[in-house]
Amino acid sequence: MPDSCDPCEQVATIVLRGLAQGETVEIDGLGVFRPDAINGFRFEPRGLPQVFIAYVKEDQAFAARLYRELESAGFSPWMDVRKLLAGQNWPRAIETAIDGSDFFIACFSGNSVRKKGGFQAEIRYALDCARQVPLDEIFLVPVRLNECAVPRTIRNELQYIDLFPDWDAGNGKLVAMMRRELAKRREESAA
Repeated sequence: MPDSCDPCEQVATIVLRGLAQGETVEIDGLGVFRPDAINGFRFEPRGLPQVFIAYVKEDQAFAARLYRELESAGFSPWMDVRKLLAGQNWPRAIETAIDGSDFFIACFSGNSVRKKGGFQAEIRYALDCARQVPLDEIFLVPVRLNECAVPRTIRNELQYIDLFPDWDAGNGKLVAMMRRELAKRREESAA
C-alpha cells in the first residue's frame, strides 16, 4: 500500500498496479478497468444488471454454474468467492453488494434450509432491502436447486423457480423473468 492514507490514492494505486500486470480490475458498482495497448487502459462503466447470488458452501458448484450462465446472458452476477478481495471486510462488502443489486437470487437446497450462518443472514438482509422496493417490483428471487422446503416466510409471499430436474428450463425462466422485470422498470422510469 502507498504511504498516503487517502482512499482515492490507494484505489488508484491498486488499479494501476493491476493494469500494469495486464489484469482486468473491477470495482463493484463502478465498472471495469481493462488494459489497453494504445491508451494504457479502457474503462467500462457499470451497465449490466447486478445479480447477487446467495448460497451455502456445499452448493458452490451450482452457484458457480448459475454465475457463468447469468454472465453469458448479459447480467453482472456477484458471488463471494469471485468478488471478495483478500483482507476485505466481507460482511460490509456483502451488504453493499446486496444493496447495489437489481436482483437477489436465494439458492435453496436441502443443504441451505437446515444450515445456520451467513446464508440465513444474507436472506434476512435481502428481505429488509426488499421492503424498500415498490411492492410490484421483483427483487428477491428464490430458486430451488433440488427438492426442499422453501422457508415459510419466503414461500408465503414469493413464487420460486425450480432449477431441477431441468436446469436449462429453470434457468431460462429465471433469465426471462429478470429481462421482463428490467424492461418494465425502464418503461416505468421513462414514463
